[in-house]
Amino acid sequence: MAQLDEDREKSKQMGALRGLVPFVRPYGGLVLAACLALVLTAATSLILPIAVRRVVDGFTASNGALIDSYFGAALAIAAILALGTGLRYYLVTRLGERIVTDIRKAVFDRVIRMSPAFYEKIMTGEVLSRITTDTTLILSVIGSSVSIALRNALIFVGGMALMLLTSAKLAAMVLFIVPAVIVPIIVLGRRLRILSRENQDWIAKSSGSASEDLSSVQTVQAFTHEALSSKNFADVTEQSYVVAMKRITTRALMTVVVIFLIFSGVVGVLWMGAHDVNQGSLSIGALVQFVIYAVMVAGSVAALSEIWGELQRAAGATERLVELLNTEDAIKNPANPKALAKPVRGEIVFDNVTFHYPARPEIAALSGTNLSIKPGETVALVGPSGAGKSTVIQLLQRFYDPTSGVVSIDGLNLRDLTRTDFREQIALVPQDPIIFATTALENIRFGRPDATDAEVFEAAKAAAAHDFLMALPEKYESQVGERGVMLSGGQKQRIAIARAILRDAPILLLDEATSALDAESERAVQNAVDEMAQGRTTLIVAHRLATVKKADRILVFDGGKIIADGTHESLVAEDGLYARLARLQFTDGNGVA
Repeated sequence: MAQLDEDREKSKQMGALRGLVPFVRPYGGLVLAACLALVLTAATSLILPIAVRRVVDGFTASNGALIDSYFGAALAIAAILALGTGLRYYLVTRLGERIVTDIRKAVFDRVIRMSPAFYEKIMTGEVLSRITTDTTLILSVIGSSVSIALRNALIFVGGMALMLLTSAKLAAMVLFIVPAVIVPIIVLGRRLRILSRENQDWIAKSSGSASEDLSSVQTVQAFTHEALSSKNFADVTEQSYVVAMKRITTRALMTVVVIFLIFSGVVGVLWMGAHDVNQGSLSIGALVQFVIYAVMVAGSVAALSEIWGELQRAAGATERLVELLNTEDAIKNPANPKALAKPVRGEIVFDNVTFHYPARPEIAALSGTNLSIKPGETVALVGPSGAGKSTVIQLLQRFYDPTSGVVSIDGLNLRDLTRTDFREQIALVPQDPIIFATTALENIRFGRPDATDAEVFEAAKAAAAHDFLMALPEKYESQVGERGVMLSGGQKQRIAIARAILRDAPILLLDEATSALDAESERAVQNAVDEMAQGRTTLIVAHRLATVKKADRILVFDGGKIIADGTHESLVAEDGLYARLARLQFTDGNGVA
C-alpha cells in the first residue's frame, strides 16, 4: 500500500508537467524544429556505428578507393551529427529560456497583484523561491533533460533493433545484462534522491539561519549573540555535511556497481563475439558495430533513469508554480466595474463596517463602525495600539474587504470599482516608509512615474528633503541602498512624504507620517503636510498632539469602535480616553503630560 501511495504521488507529480502546456503552445514551430533536430541527431548517432563497421571491414579490402569512400562517409556522418547536435542544443535551450521567462513574468504579474491576505498564508521568501529556484529547475528540464530523455529513448529503441539485426545471439546476452545494470541504478538512485532532498533541506535551513542573523547583525552584536549564532549555524551546516557524506557514499557505491556491471557486460559480449569472429560467423566490423550499439543502449538506459528523477523534481516545481498562478485572490475586481466621476471629490463613508483579519477571525478589528468624512476634511484617528485605526487605512485602500458593511468613496462602494481606479486617487505615507534600492530621484518619482525632474525637486522641497538630498555625494542621483539603508529614519520618511506630495491625489492617508522626524524637520514637514492637506480629504493616524490638534475632527478608537468624535479642545474637556492619552503620550507645548 505504501508503494502504491508513492507511485500515485509520482504519477500525480508527473501529470503536473501538463501545467507547462499553455506556456509551450505559443512556440509550436520552435518545438517542431527542435524535435526534427532531435530525430536527426538520434538517427545519425545510430548510423555512425554502421559507418565504423564499414571502415573496419574496409581494412581487409584491397580497393583503396572503397576505403577512402568509407572514411569520407564516416566523416560526413560525424559532421552531420555535430551540426545536428549544435542545432538541437540551440533550439531546445532557446525554447527553455523563452518558456521560463514567460513563466517568471506570469507568476510575478500574478503575485504582485495579490491582496495582503495572500501573504498572511505564504512567506515572501517562499514566493521568491518559486520564481527563482523552481523556474531554474524547469529551465534545466526543458532546456536539457527532456531533449536528452527523448534522444536516449530513440537511441534505446533504435539501438536494440539494430543490435538484433546485427547479432541476435549477442543481443540476447545484452538483454540479460541491461536489467542487471538497471536494478542497482533504480534502488540506489531512489536512496540517492532521498538523501539529496534531505541535503537540500539542511542547506536551506543553513541559508535561512545565516540570512536571519546577517540581516539582523546589529541586534545580534548588540546582545553579544555572535557566539551562539555561530554555534547554531555551525550545527545546522555540520548536519548538512553529514547528510552530504551519506549522499556522496551512496553515489560512489552506485558508480562502482554500475561501471563494474557495464564493463563486465562489455567484456562478456566481446568474449562471445570474439569466438563468433574466430568461427567466421561474424565480421570484426560487425562486432565493433554491435559493441558500440550495446554501449549506446546501456548509456541511454542509465541516462533515462537519471533524467526520471529530474522530471519528477520539475513536475513538483511546476505544481508549485501552477498553484501560484491558479490562486484565487480574495479581493477581486468586479465583472462590470463602475467609474469614479472625475475630478474625485474625496467623500469617504464607512457604513456599519465590521471586519476580522483572516489570520485572527475570532477578534473584530472593527465592529459596527460608522464613519463619514466630507470632501476636503482633515480627520485624525487616535487611540491605543490595536484599536482599529490602521484597519481603517487598510480597508480604504481595499487591501481587505469588510466582513460586513460598506466602504465607499464619493458614494460608490469600493467593491464596485476596479482597485486601480480608486487607488490612483489616494496618496499614502506609511509609518514604515518603503524605500527601493535605486536613486533618491526615482524613489520620489515612484509616486508619479511620469513626473519631470523639476516636479520631483519641488515635491522634495515641500517635504523638507531637498537640502539633505543635495548634500549626498551624487545629490538626487545617489543610490540609497536596499530598503534605504544609506538613509536615516527621518530621511526615509521625508522621501515618502515627497512621494505622496508628488502623487497629488485628492485623498491623503498619513499613518504616523512624522513619527521618525526630529523637532525641526517635523515642523517643516508639518507645514508641508498642512499645505498639502488643503483641498484634499486627509486621514491622519497619529499620536503626536502637534499633528492631531489641527485636524478638523478627531475620532477616538478603542476596541474596534469609535468612542468619541470632536475637536481637540472638546475631547480634552470631556476628560475621556483622548484626554488620558494626551496626558500620557502627547506633547502639549509645556512638556510631556
